[in-house]
This record gives sequence, C-alpha cells and structure tokens, in this order.
Amino acid sequence: MKILQKSELKAWKKAKKLGPKKTIQLLKKQGLTGRGGACFLTGLKWELVKNAKGNKFIICNADEGEPGTFKDKLLLEKNPENIIEGILIAAYCINTKQAYIYLRGEYNYLKDSLKKTIEETLTASRSSLKIDIIQGAGAYICGDETAIIASIENKRGYPHFKPPYPPQKGLFGKPTVINNVETLANVPLAIINKDWNDSLRLFSISGNVSKPRVYEIKVGTKLGKIALLAKAKNIKAVCFGASGGCIPYNSNSIINAEHICKEEAMLGACSLIFINKKKSMLDLAINIAQFFNHESCGKCTPCREGNTHILKLLEKIKSGKAKQEDIELLEKLSITIRDTALCGLGQSCTNHILTALNHFKKDFKVR
Repeated sequence: MKILQKSELKAWKKAKKLGPKKTIQLLKKQGLTGRGGACFLTGLKWELVKNAKGNKFIICNADEGEPGTFKDKLLLEKNPENIIEGILIAAYCINTKQAYIYLRGEYNYLKDSLKKTIEETLTASRSSLKIDIIQGAGAYICGDETAIIASIENKRGYPHFKPPYPPQKGLFGKPTVINNVETLANVPLAIINKDWNDSLRLFSISGNVSKPRVYEIKVGTKLGKIALLAKAKNIKAVCFGASGGCIPYNSNSIINAEHICKEEAMLGACSLIFINKKKSMLDLAINIAQFFNHESCGKCTPCREGNTHILKLLEKIKSGKAKQEDIELLEKLSITIRDTALCGLGQSCTNHILTALNHFKKDFKVR
C-alpha cells in the first residue's frame, strides 16, 4: 500500500522548489479530491484560500465518528508522518503559520505519539508552522466542518448555515482550509509520484465478514471482489456507513459514486458494512435511528424532533402494532427531515430508512 510508506519529506522539499502556485497546480493536475465524502478538488480549495487576504488557517479533520469508518485511525496510528507533511505543504501553499488537528475524543490514546511526530517533522523541515491538537469530546456532529470551527473557537459544536463557506469565512472569521486525514496523507504522494492514482481509496470494511479491516481498493471495483477479499458470505445488503444508505447485494455492482447514487445511496467516506441474510433491515434501521437520535445537536427542529418520532415509528413497527399509514408517515417524515435539516447530519440521517424501504420493504411488515 503506497499510502503507508514512511515520509522522508521529499514532497515538502519538492513543494518548496516549485513554490505555492505550481504546487497547487500539480495537485489539481493529479486530481486529488477530498476523502471525507464531499470529493471537492483539494488544489482548488487551497487556491481559494491562498488568494484570500488576511490571516488564514488550516484544520485537519481527524474527528472520524461515522459508524463503520476507521480508515483515518489506521493512518493516524501507522503513518502520521504523511499527514503532518501534508499539513506542512498546505500551510506553505496558503501562507499560514497556524494549523490545527481536530482529533476525535476516542482517539485520545494517539495524542502523545502524534505530538512527537509533529515535533520531529517540524524540526526536520525547519518550518515555523505551529500545529495544535484540539481534542474532541465525542460529538458526532463535530465531523461537520462548521461545527469543528465552532468547537475550536471554544463554542458549542453547533453547525452553521453556508454560505459563507470556510474558504471564505472560517475559523475566527478568517479564510480556512479544512481537509480530511486521508486527503492530507495523500498530498505528499500526489506530489512525488507521477503514477499516483486518485481512484485508489482506503475502504473501511466491516459487518458480517470474516476479515474486517481497511483495504486499499480502486474505486470502480465490483462488489463481489470486495466481498471475496473480506470473506463475506450470504450477504443481502451493503450499508455505506450509517448515513450513506443501503443497497441490495449484487456481486456485479460497481462501487463508485455514480453507480451508488443511482440507487439513491452515497459512497461517502468509503465505509462498507456487509449485512447477511439472517439480519433484519428493520433492526438495523432501529439501531442507526438510535444513534442519530442521540447524536443530533438539537439546533434545528427537523432533526431534533424528527429523529425522535422516526425512532418511535420504527419501534412501533417492530412491536407489530403498526399499520400501513405508519409506513407512509415514516417515509414522508424521512423525506421532510432530509430536505429541511440544517446540516449534513440531518440531511443524511434518514438515508438508511428511505433506501431500506425502497429495497427491503418485506422487512417492515405491518398489519
């Protein structure tokens, strides 16, 4: 796996020779896109902040809270050098002296080793950049970039309306680059390797499999091949984390954003949870609904109130007391929350229900 090679600051040295403008052009040419789910062109994001006036900041989003997602943890454990070098290059390109790593609360055990890597990398690079680690408190909502900004500013981790977007007005009201861990880990590789390929991604594979782990897989690979790698058998569905929805298992399904979107699901951060034929999609929906009901920040009414009613409806169906109108209400409520919620949590928290109702309606039996 190329992404796990130890860094020797070759990319940093090359970036210094190229200069900020040409380094950004190189990343745009290589096609590096965000690995947190949005797939925005990394070089373009940096360019927007570089061209802005005044003080600027960079934030590494290490608040990996999506259920079934653990690829960033692997990078933080095994290859922090590339992440820090990526931050170093980003800071150089946008001309800032301050960066932050927003670290998931459950990853506290990685903090000391990460600090050591920061010190060693900055010393070796002779950079005056300051990188501070901000510890999260376990809130899933702080995976949202505007909630991260609020948390670093010592405010409650609430999301905010966009626009303005962080590259326009971010941390402390200044232009800010926010990149995912895997994105920044790929920056050095994209700079020094001519054959670097943006379609190679880290996939978190879990669920009813014999080999749950992180795999480096090319986007566009057939689902059957991934199932074979993870030793998944008798599979009926695949969930894309908690928020990406689910699709029926088909060994010939192509795992890329375009194909999955046709099924009204989302690839997101490349988290695949395999579900076998013994499992009920209703039970899974209740489990995920409990998670979102707990993690809703409560700022907007659709998410705060809607998730509570979603959970009650699912439990009513599970009890066998529901009628057909309850299924219809569940679907309407799920669509309303998706279309009216403030942030990504609310907008995606009912994907698992809508896709399950579409593909696995038999699991939602009513009188």
